[in-house]
Order: sequence, then C-alpha cells, then structure tokens
Amino acid sequence: MYPIWDFGTEEQKQKYLPGMTSGELIGCFGLTEPDYGSNPGDMVTKAEDMGDHYLLNGAKMWITNGSIADLAVVWAKLDGVIRGFIVEKDDPGFSAPEMKGKHSLKASVTSELVFQDCKIPKDRMLPGVKGLRGPFSCLNNARYGISWGALGAAMACFHSAKTYALSRIQFGQPIAAYQLVQNKLAWMLREITKGQLLAYHLGRKKDDGTWFNEQISLAKMNNVDIALEIARVARDIHGANGVLDEYPVMRHMANLESVKTYEGTHDIHNLIIGRYITGIQAFTRQA
Repeated sequence: MYPIWDFGTEEQKQKYLPGMTSGELIGCFGLTEPDYGSNPGDMVTKAEDMGDHYLLNGAKMWITNGSIADLAVVWAKLDGVIRGFIVEKDDPGFSAPEMKGKHSLKASVTSELVFQDCKIPKDRMLPGVKGLRGPFSCLNNARYGISWGALGAAMACFHSAKTYALSRIQFGQPIAAYQLVQNKLAWMLREITKGQLLAYHLGRKKDDGTWFNEQISLAKMNNVDIALEIARVARDIHGANGVLDEYPVMRHMANLESVKTYEGTHDIHNLIIGRYITGIQAFTRQA
C-alpha cells in the first residue's frame, strides 16, 4: 500500500487503496530478483515503452503473497532508470508460481513473479518517484515494522521459557531457582527492554521526520539479532522439550532465521552502519 499511497496518482489511490485497506484486495511487493538481492540497483527486470503500453520482462524472487495477490508493485528499469509499476494478477504474460519446501515462515505464501512480455497499461506506472529511493523508502518502513515484530517473537520465547522454568522440577525444585537459569532469563528481559526502547525512539523520530537510514538499519539488525539469540536461549531452557511444537520456541527460531535475511541481511545492515561511521562504502566493487 505504501508505494501507491506515496508515489501513485490520485486515480491509482482511489482504485486500489480502499480495497487493500479493507482486505478485499491483497498486494505484494516485487524488488528482489533471483540474482540480485542485496544489490537491487543491478536488477535486470526491464520495462519497454511500446507507445500505448509498457512491456515488462524479467522475474522477482522471494515475494510474500505473490501467488495470492490481486496486484503487485514491481520495480523495473525503464530506459535504465528504476520505476515502479502496478501489475494486476490477470495481466497477460504475468505468472506467480509458489515456492515450496521452506523450513521457515511456513505459514506465509512465498512466490516468484515472472513477466514474459507482460503488457502494462500506461496509467499503471507510479509517477511520483524514480531510482532506488522508491523501493528503499518502502523497505525502510518495513524494516521499522520488523524491529517491533522481532521483539514480539522474542517476548513469546521469553514468556514460554519463564513459564517452563517455573514448572519444570529438577533436583527437588523448579529450574527457575537455579542461578544459571535466572541469569538467562534476566539477560533475555534486558535485551528485550533495550530493543523496545530502540524501536520506540526510532518511531518517535519517524513521526517527526528526523529518522535516517542508518538508524533504521541499526534497529532492524539489532532487534532481529537479539530475538534470534533469545529464541536459542529459550530453547536451551526448555531442554529437549524445546523442539516440540507444544511450545512456540522452535517456530519462532526458524522464522527469525528468515527475518535475519529479508529486508536487508544482517551483514548488509552492518556495512550500512560501517559506512556511516567511516565514510567508506564497503559493499560495492572496489577499483
């Protein structure tokens, strides 16, 4: 919804946003390609101006909701410049095969988006943005949401570990009575609280328009990282029972493995912060 709301025409907003708001229309976001994830600027998906329409060719990968979406916001190069296009599910030349065999995010529909001479009407290009600023502004909002969502998974693991530790009796008392377990629980709560403060203050800066990219990278990277480690510590507190689906820990752990990668990998966010600190961009080809 965000790219249509921020970069679309009034007609596009009126056509799509009410249905997407009510849930009657499902959307997806097509940026990542089979060969270009962390480096979207080298995308090969291309749009050609055919006079009365655009012709889209290429493919996108790892797209949430792709197979069930009514529309997709797709980023492609038009005369070498990245532009956004709205593709509807019934457009000729468009298909969205679902990706199977995932061990993570199994409740989520993940798909490819394939464009083979896909004909797009002229009024479906987003006129309000050119270049990577468009998709990156969308990613920034998603990354901010992830900084909170990861904490939700961390809190679920913490509460499960606390409940289990208070009820699991070993050597005549709950394992919560032992110093090592208490130390783990205290560490989990400490990291969750710090992550909450980080996300909260980033949200305040978002509201007043003073946030910037490196702050967003820091929040996404940190909160997913600590959430994944909290899931692992929680699994340790649960012992062998932690691998059972009776408890939520392994589900969150497996899902967080994907979250650590999507919307910018852990390493790329570290390099974004490193560039901010040093002024040197380390993740491009060196001369």
